[in-house]
Amino acid sequence: MIRMLNILLSLLVLQACNTSTEEAVEEEKVIAQALAPAFPDTLSKILTLDYVMGKYDPAQHEDFTAIALVHADRGGLYLRKDTYAAFIEMYEAAKKAGINLQIRSATRNFANQKRIWEGKWTGKRKVENGENLAQSTPDPKARALKILRFSSMPSTSRHHWGTDIDLNAFNNPYFETGKGKDLYDWLVAHAAEYGFCQPYTAKGEQRPNGYNEEKWHWSYLPIAQPLTKFAQENMQDSLIQGFAGAATAVEIGVLEKYVLGINQACL
Repeated sequence: MIRMLNILLSLLVLQACNTSTEEAVEEEKVIAQALAPAFPDTLSKILTLDYVMGKYDPAQHEDFTAIALVHADRGGLYLRKDTYAAFIEMYEAAKKAGINLQIRSATRNFANQKRIWEGKWTGKRKVENGENLAQSTPDPKARALKILRFSSMPSTSRHHWGTDIDLNAFNNPYFETGKGKDLYDWLVAHAAEYGFCQPYTAKGEQRPNGYNEEKWHWSYLPIAQPLTKFAQENMQDSLIQGFAGAATAVEIGVLEKYVLGINQACL
């Protein structure tokens, strides 16, 4: 608790130097909420299909808090309070090592993920190299598999859980040279100390299925691990419904290949 209070004080001093008094007070409220004690019955409340499949509003959920702008590239992002508290500890440690962690994406519920997915499904949102999938890929399964290279089907994203964050950049090359490599190397060496794990590592013998490598995506295991186990035991591909292309979930085997197709160290 003392360590957490010291982190809070240092963050507030930093913010006071860079924002107006009104903004600093708002940031203080956000960070204080994140450092509040965790609810003792956390797991009993969230081990449900609705939660795992993202069918809730994080802005209205008592376990969630907004992310302070000192930690994110924009406002309106949310995380679980326990996940955010762990991130703040990691952020402060990284800062001391000359590494600046910035959250680019956090919780996305079903509705949010549906907008992303259907945008790509209909061609309104182009994928890599400006490809319009509605025009280039008429076969439903093939189209879904193209989207699944980097985007989850609604109901199946780890970002539904409030435990997962995307950091600094959305492309692997950024993390392979210069400051990006320094940041990634630091995370590989130290993220586990704060409970974080990279779920989407390079594919190979240990991870033959799932999304392509995402060096920016990190998951808070103390909450994500029991949620993964719950999904394994309770979700079914036939339950993945309510959006364009959902019928392909059963044919593809999305639960086994994508929800569970993660870095074995994160299970």
